[in-house]
Amino acid sequence: MTKKAILITGIGIVVGAVAGYLYYFYVGCASGTCVITSKPLNSTLYGALMGGLLFNMFVKSSKK
Repeated sequence: MTKKAILITGIGIVVGAVAGYLYYFYVGCASGTCVITSKPLNSTLYGALMGGLLFNMFVKSSKK
């Protein structure tokens, strides 16, 4: 992977983590039975994973 690809994916991870935590904070799960949104760590990690995957789609692969 190039430095640009790592940078774009890293930005996606950070943006996703912030979005995941904000989702927990504002929406969350009041009863505690929701697997992802019941704890801030779960929601943040899930958001980071999804953000990294989403931003990684915009990385162009090199042709050989």
